[in-house]
Amino acid sequence: MNGQCFERLYTNSKPRKQEGDMNIKDIARIAGVSTSTVSKIVNGKDSSISKETRRKVLKIVKEYHYKPYAAASQRTRSYTIGVLLRSPISFDSTLDGIIQAAQNAGYATAAYNSYSDPERELKNIAAVCGRNVDGVIWEPATADSLDYASYFPEGTPLLTIGPNGGDQSLLLPYKEAAYKLTNELIEHGHRHIACLMTQGRRTHDFLEGFRTCLFDHQLPYSDDLVYYDLDESLSSKIGSRTITGFVSSHYRRALEFTQMIRPLHYRLPEDASLVSIKNDTAEALAYPGNAEISTYTIRNADFGAYLCNKLIAEIEHDDESHPSFVQDFRLDNTSTLSSPPTTAVKHILVVGSINIDHYLSVSRLPHTGGTVSTQSATRYPGGKGVNQAIGAAKLGHRVTLIGNVGVDNGSDFIFKAMEQHGVNTAGVKRCNGEDTGSSFIFLDPSGESIIAILSGANAQLTPDDIKANEQLFDNAGYCLIQTEIPLKTATAAALTAHQHHVKTIIKPSSCDYLPQDLVANADILVPNEHELAVIETEGNTLEEKADHLIKRGVGCVIVTKGEHGCILFGPDGRKTYPATDFPPVDSTGAGDAFISALASYLMYGYTLQQAVKIATYAASYSIERKGVIPSLIDRLSLDTYAHQVE
Repeated sequence: MNGQCFERLYTNSKPRKQEGDMNIKDIARIAGVSTSTVSKIVNGKDSSISKETRRKVLKIVKEYHYKPYAAASQRTRSYTIGVLLRSPISFDSTLDGIIQAAQNAGYATAAYNSYSDPERELKNIAAVCGRNVDGVIWEPATADSLDYASYFPEGTPLLTIGPNGGDQSLLLPYKEAAYKLTNELIEHGHRHIACLMTQGRRTHDFLEGFRTCLFDHQLPYSDDLVYYDLDESLSSKIGSRTITGFVSSHYRRALEFTQMIRPLHYRLPEDASLVSIKNDTAEALAYPGNAEISTYTIRNADFGAYLCNKLIAEIEHDDESHPSFVQDFRLDNTSTLSSPPTTAVKHILVVGSINIDHYLSVSRLPHTGGTVSTQSATRYPGGKGVNQAIGAAKLGHRVTLIGNVGVDNGSDFIFKAMEQHGVNTAGVKRCNGEDTGSSFIFLDPSGESIIAILSGANAQLTPDDIKANEQLFDNAGYCLIQTEIPLKTATAAALTAHQHHVKTIIKPSSCDYLPQDLVANADILVPNEHELAVIETEGNTLEEKADHLIKRGVGCVIVTKGEHGCILFGPDGRKTYPATDFPPVDSTGAGDAFISALASYLMYGYTLQQAVKIATYAASYSIERKGVIPSLIDRLSLDTYAHQVE
C-alpha cells in the first residue's frame, strides 16, 4: 500500500447542495457567530476560538447534521469514528460501548475486524481512511502493525488499544483482574494454583497478573501451571491435590473445565476452587446442573464508552481532564471458591490389586484329575482394590485408588469403570510391558467359588509407588490395604498411612504370613477363617490366634465366617454378629463388601460395633448377585435395609 493509493481513497468530488440542506450561513445565524468562525471550527482550525463558542457551534452542527462544502483535496469533519479491531467481538461489549457513546455525542461508527491478519488489517485501514473519519480507535493486529500508523492522514486523532498498541496503548484491566483473582484463591489458603488460558487479546496481560501475584506471595511459578488445553493430566492433578485452585482467563473456558471434571465426579469447590473473569454480556452463568462460577465481571461496555469519549474530546479539542479507566473488582458470588480440599471432608484411600475378573459358571467346582466345561463366561472389573474402592464410592464417599494396570485393553476397561463410579484414579499407573492383572473365578450353582489369580501389573507395585503418591494420604480417614500386592508394598502403605494419621483396615489374602511391621500398623485386620489359620500359627482356636495378633500390635481382629457371620476380637473381648439370610448366588465379593461398608460407616461416625453390624448386612446382600461390582450395595439401599432389620 503506498501513498498514491491512499490519496485516491481520500479524493472526493465536491458534493452538490440538496434542497433543505443546511449551509454555513444557516449554522452561523443559529449560533450567533460569523461564518468564518463556523468554518474554522468544522475544519479543525479553531485554536484561537473560545471553548464555549466551539461547544455551542459543534452542538448545532451535530443537531442539524451539517456537512460543509470543501475542495476535493480538503478533509472536513465527517462526524464518523473509525474502529479497527483484531479479534472476534461476539462476546465482547467493548464495541457496544463505543457505538453508544458515539451516538450520544452525534457521531457514527465504522467498524472493521482484521482477525489478526496483517493483510486484512491494511485493507481495513485503507477503508477507514477512505471514509474520511475524524478519529480512529485501533487495536493493532500484530507487534509490527504500528508501522502502518504512517498511512493515516496527518493529524488524525488515534487511540491504540490492546497488547500490540505500543507504550501509549489503552488496556482493559486484565492484569489487575488476574492478580486479584489469584489473590482471592491465596487468601482462601490455596498454594497450588493453575491458570486456564485461551489465546486472545487478554492473554499477555492476564498471564502477567497471575505470575506477578504468585511472585508477590513467594509462590513458585512455572509454565507447567498454565493450561491452554483441557486434558486428562489436568484432572489427575485435581485428584492428587497437585493443584487445588484454578483461575481462568475466559468464562467459557471455565465452563468447559466444569464440564470436563463433572463425569469424573469431582466437585467445585469441594475438590478444587475455580474463579474466572467474564464479560458484561447476557451469557448464561452456567451449563444446566452446574453451579454458578465465582467471577469478576469486566465492564467492557464502560471501557468502550471511555475510549470513545476520550477520542471525541481529542477530535473536538476538549482540553478537560479525562482520567484513566478504573474498575473496582468484586466477586459476583463465591459458589466455586472455598478452602483447599485438604482442609475439607476426609476421603477413603485404597491400596490394592486391580484385576479383570473372568467368571466361569460351572456345574461343579474343578477337582484334581477332573475336567469341567462351561457355556457362560462374564467379565467384570475386579481385584480387591477395585472392589473395595467402588464399594466405598457407592456408599457415598470420595475414594482414591493406588494400584497398577498394564498397557492392554483391560486397563481402559478399568479406567472407564472407575470413572463411572467416581473413583479418583490419580494413583493408578500404567506399567509398560505388563498386562492388567486377571482372576479366573469358577462359580458353582450354590455360590461357592474357586479363584486363580494372574498378578500381572499388580506384582510391579513397589514402595516407591507409595512414596510417589504420598500426597494422596493427606486428609484420608481410612486406608484400605489388601495383600494381593507385594507384602513390602502393603507394609509401606500401612507405615505411610500412620505417618499421616490415617487408620488402616488390612485384608490378608493370597499370602502365607504377615510381616511384623504390617501387623503392628493394622488398626483393623479382617481375615476369614482360612486366612487366619495361615497367617497366624500361634494358638489353636480363633480366639487364641486373634489374641496373639492383638499382642503383636493389631488394634482389633474381625474374622469373617461366611454364612455364619463374623466375630469381632478386641481388647475388650469378643462379640459375634450373625449373617443375614440371603439366597447365595456368588460369595466371591462378600469380604470386599464387608470391608467397604465397615470403613464407610466408621467414616460416618458410627461406633465399631455399629459399623460391623451394618457391614454384615452389606456382605450378606452381596452374595445374591453374580459379579462383585454389580453386587455392591449403595448407601440408600443399605440404610433402608438396616432400618427395616433393626
